[in-house]
Amino acid sequence: MKKILFTLIGCTLLMQCSQKAGETNQYSAQPVLFSEVQITDDFWSKRIETNRTVTIPYDLQKCEETGRINNFAVAGGLKEGAFEGIRYNDSDVYKVMEGIAYSISSHPDSALEKYMDDLIALIAAAQENDGYLYTQRTIDSTKMEKNAGPKRWSYLQHSHELYNVGHMYEAAVAWYDATGKRNLLDVAMKNADFLLTVFGPDKNHGVPGHQEIEIGLVKLYRVTGKKAYLDLAKFFLDQRGIGDTRELYGDYCQDHIPVVEQTEAVGHAVRALYMYSGMADVASQTGDSAFVKAIDRIWDNMVARRIYITGGVGARRSGEAFGDDYELPNASAYNETCAAIANMMWNHRLFLLHEDAKYIDVLERTLYNGFLAGVSLEGNLFFYPNPLESDGVDKFNQGAAERQPWFNCSCCPVNVVRTMPALPGYIYAQSKEALFVNLFIGSEAQMPVNGIPVRVQQKTEYPWNGEVAITIQPEKESEFAVKIRIPGWVQGRPLPSDLYTFLGDNPDKISLSVNGEPVAVKTEKGYVSLTRKWRAGDVVNLNLPMPVRRVLANENVAADLQKIALERGPVVYCIEGMDNRDNVLDMRLADDTRLQTRFRGDKLGGIVELTGAASTIRGKSKKLTAIPYYAWNHRGANEMTVWIHRK
Repeated sequence: MKKILFTLIGCTLLMQCSQKAGETNQYSAQPVLFSEVQITDDFWSKRIETNRTVTIPYDLQKCEETGRINNFAVAGGLKEGAFEGIRYNDSDVYKVMEGIAYSISSHPDSALEKYMDDLIALIAAAQENDGYLYTQRTIDSTKMEKNAGPKRWSYLQHSHELYNVGHMYEAAVAWYDATGKRNLLDVAMKNADFLLTVFGPDKNHGVPGHQEIEIGLVKLYRVTGKKAYLDLAKFFLDQRGIGDTRELYGDYCQDHIPVVEQTEAVGHAVRALYMYSGMADVASQTGDSAFVKAIDRIWDNMVARRIYITGGVGARRSGEAFGDDYELPNASAYNETCAAIANMMWNHRLFLLHEDAKYIDVLERTLYNGFLAGVSLEGNLFFYPNPLESDGVDKFNQGAAERQPWFNCSCCPVNVVRTMPALPGYIYAQSKEALFVNLFIGSEAQMPVNGIPVRVQQKTEYPWNGEVAITIQPEKESEFAVKIRIPGWVQGRPLPSDLYTFLGDNPDKISLSVNGEPVAVKTEKGYVSLTRKWRAGDVVNLNLPMPVRRVLANENVAADLQKIALERGPVVYCIEGMDNRDNVLDMRLADDTRLQTRFRGDKLGGIVELTGAASTIRGKSKKLTAIPYYAWNHRGANEMTVWIHRK
């Protein structure tokens, strides 16, 4: 079955690009198709398999139970009934479909494929003759919820009319790539062609309040070669902050000033990060340097002043928004799971633009902490927000103090579904003469480098162990560079800024060898570049020491003064009441206390646990046990904190 290379990063996802003949503007590096990478390690393979066997069917069941799927049948005249749910529920179905496409690409499933074909038939029936697709309005345009607007496009600030179909475009491209079928792609193109008659310089100047369609339009362009789709994506971005012909939405929607003049990460975090990702996509095709300069400035602001140690973003519950500089509260932190996914999307795109490992540093931190906390080990319970502190009572998770099986607004559970099976596409990348190893995950992959097919195999027990063996298998002897990322955390930098620092130095040294011969660890833009004539069976051995490190926050972060966080490798830790005789919020840890590590295969799916001596606020001795942040709240509601008082 023919595969089309295309950008796959979407609300979660990775960019697997397909450039048309003659195109020159594109990402500097290209990701390796997720379908060309097989994850073999014990850590991620279990989570991806759980996503396939539990989370996908669970989310489909919920979409059926809540009327999300039935809405398409009613809109298509195949059933009678009223619209159920919220105006943006169509997008939840599209996101699950995208995840199914990725999953089927790796694990063919004839029954699930038939389910998808039947579902696509419902969506096609729900599409109006001119291409418009928005089930609530089609079912009964006289009974629209307030935020949908009384007429088409009349309240774009919150209607999600364009947001919904943007996710449909992403699902359509993923389905076409996985199966070669055009059934959903034809629906997407019919809708996009309709939008071309509505929006443009001499037409409607409205822009989506919730960005997303920009990403989908670029994906459609990459597959179809129809430049008008790319032009429309750029038009939507260029119109933001321009108030000559319409009322601006303000900074909540990143519509306060033109995008090329923006300097700070502001407003609703998911909307913002989707926009920044769309700007990167458009810039990769158009060569728009103003877009690149703008997102570089915004990234500098976010990483230096507006991101949590877990990689989570969006400090404020009000507006699900970024806060001011250094506004990083712990108990009230929002850190929406969708925002973590979008943060990974954006940082992967920035790596593709600049070939700099600092973006993968942020991506990896978010992956193992801010994102992974969002879904339970069992795959059917979720966090919407992800605070860094809990008293075990506050119902922070959309009305509950524990993980929830579903939400009225369930963007996070369905976003997880499409992110997990796309993870393989983050591990490697390639340029004309180089192979990038970005993440350390046991895997096998194939890619062309310098015109020669090359197989790569990684063996590692990361993130619990920093020893990595990388075997290079070119089809024939060939000279090229293997660029191996040396994470910032092993070089003394939690993040590429001064927002967080380690207390003390790491006395252990990184070691690197090729076929047993030591190699000096000299980095450029975060990579060791090994250029040589590679032969089949050449082995690179990398050892990244993983002592327990104490992390300090910048003194401007008021919430973390006189506190430390614990980190080992890429994993951020927390202390939870279940392991520490309930009360953890008043625990104190001395700077010189030695912490022990032990792998516990019988606990929380298998973790490295930290233990050591601590005390209470009154000075009473107490044993401290820390677990990975992503694993908390699996044993009931109880106290938890990432930031621990220093003694």
